[in-house]
Amino acid sequence: MSSRLSTHSVTCFPQELERQYSPSRWSLRMSADDVIRAHVAALKSGTEKARAVTQTLIDVPYGDGDREKLDVYLPSSPSPDLPLVIYLHGGYWQFLSKDESGFLAPPLVQKGVVVVAVGYSTAPTGNMDLMVSQVRRSVACVIQQYSHISGLYLCGHSAGAHLAAMVLSTDWSEYDVSPQIKGALLVSGVYDLQPILSTYVNEPLKMTGEVALRNSPSHFLSQLKVSSTSCDIIVAVAQNDSPEFRKQSEEYFKALESAGLAVSLEDVPDTDHFSVIEQLADEHYSLTQLLLKMMGKS
Repeated sequence: MSSRLSTHSVTCFPQELERQYSPSRWSLRMSADDVIRAHVAALKSGTEKARAVTQTLIDVPYGDGDREKLDVYLPSSPSPDLPLVIYLHGGYWQFLSKDESGFLAPPLVQKGVVVVAVGYSTAPTGNMDLMVSQVRRSVACVIQQYSHISGLYLCGHSAGAHLAAMVLSTDWSEYDVSPQIKGALLVSGVYDLQPILSTYVNEPLKMTGEVALRNSPSHFLSQLKVSSTSCDIIVAVAQNDSPEFRKQSEEYFKALESAGLAVSLEDVPDTDHFSVIEQLADEHYSLTQLLLKMMGKS
């Protein structure tokens, strides 16, 4: 469904802002600590399964840094119509890695889609400027290595949705490539970084206001319109995301829509910040089906 969300304006005091940007505290399934443990376990086991049942290329370098590596999940019988999805993981820019990012591959690979999970330097080793630069370089590398694909698509969750939106807003003139990104699935993302400056999330990131501004996708709509004008964008959010997370998605959707871009808003029922992405491992899940439909593979 693409109807607008029923979000309420949230005026947050520091303590409330911390709560709003603590996704684990909004899950109705289990306690905050338990939902994070279960999330990591689901992503790890899903990725182990994906590596067992698909042909893979692990640790393909896209740069010289330790984390600048890709995992590639390949269909067993490549066809001329070969879409490729780049997945950017969540973890609040400070945990998780590509090693837990293959869980979504089986239902996509089964339909003839290449899946690429991207590693990047999470904080405190990496900072926001570096992470944004890394994911942009990873996309440029994929385009150069897989020039025969029929279409390039992005999928990102939480921090990864933020990074995917920054990729869509790239001025590619300095990268010697011009990726034609056909579609993007942005799941429960943060598109304006300024509200998190005063929260625990920023402690390892150490962002200044200037850094947050230049890495906020909501401030680069004009560049996105130039770079990704023909991209179909789905902004998805969990029913049980916090009001602030839901507001981030709704406001970004409205801004994209106002800019004349092809965008829809998906309010995913009976999900929280974690299950909304974990279920991409299921071929029957609504977002899996939307992603396949976007690529003409449903």
